[in-house]
Amino acid sequence: MKRALITGITGQDGSYLSELLLDKGYEVHGIVRRVALEDPAHRLWRINHLLDRVTLHAATMESYASLFNVVEKVRPHECYHLAAQSFVSYSFEDAFSTINTNINGTLYMLSAVKEKAPDCRFYFAATSEMFGHARQTPQNEDTPFYPRSPYGISKVAGFDLIRNFRDSYDLFGCSGILFNHESPRRGFEFVTRKITSTAARIKLGLERELRLGNLDAKRDWGFAGDYVEAMWRMLQQDDPDDYVIATNETHAVQEFVELTFDYLGLNWKDHVVIDERFYRPAEVHLLKGDYSKGRDKLGWRPHVKFEELVRMMVDADLKLVRGNAHTRNAAV
Repeated sequence: MKRALITGITGQDGSYLSELLLDKGYEVHGIVRRVALEDPAHRLWRINHLLDRVTLHAATMESYASLFNVVEKVRPHECYHLAAQSFVSYSFEDAFSTINTNINGTLYMLSAVKEKAPDCRFYFAATSEMFGHARQTPQNEDTPFYPRSPYGISKVAGFDLIRNFRDSYDLFGCSGILFNHESPRRGFEFVTRKITSTAARIKLGLERELRLGNLDAKRDWGFAGDYVEAMWRMLQQDDPDDYVIATNETHAVQEFVELTFDYLGLNWKDHVVIDERFYRPAEVHLLKGDYSKGRDKLGWRPHVKFEELVRMMVDADLKLVRGNAHTRNAAV
């Protein structure tokens, strides 16, 4: 039985990836902070339904020793390094911790795998934010990086670390340059989930307005459940390589807003307020990914369309908000 080790297992991608690997017969291990084990109801909500099928290990991306011990114990055949401070806006507020956690955490994981599981295949969660102020559209594996945030910068460094370990130590390392991917498990701080969750609350009379920044920013949005399959496929190839994973479509934030409110039978203009506090210091205006390499070499393609993704997230948030309201009323 193959053993997989996932950092960031409690996140959106980690939860979908865990389900995928378990369905394929893997023994799945995950790295979590100790505080998550002490407060599972709030910190493990995405994987609560999997807790009897996965093995969790307490460690932190800031400690090489703790990561080394986990890798030594698990001896994984595949390692999926998803953990990062990944909220772009926060990376501007605390660039020091973003850079430290994301770069050092990647180096620590690579070093631990090199020492204790040298035959392990390693996946690194890169990002379209590395392209930033892109010099060509759509972006592919040969597009130069021009990151516009501390988060993007930290991921470029991680990408280079993967390439260096691949070239220097013959590590089977792959970087998945994933464009924006969403789901009902997306964190509430991300703009897509902020839109669908707040709109659901507006529909049910619990909120009146949604405050957003730049509505003109354009992104290539896909479904996280589709994208984790691409991660797995990368590590099944004969040779390690890097891949853009995307939909080759781009939509403005305003389109996401319009679809959300239209689906709920609301006029978005009655509720959306532009707030300059939510503008980035350095904006990324247009991201669109060319996934033809992933299609041709991995046999991968996205399945969930943009409109379906929006409806999926709205339905989930309506159900969640109604459930929370029912729970509160029952407690009164």
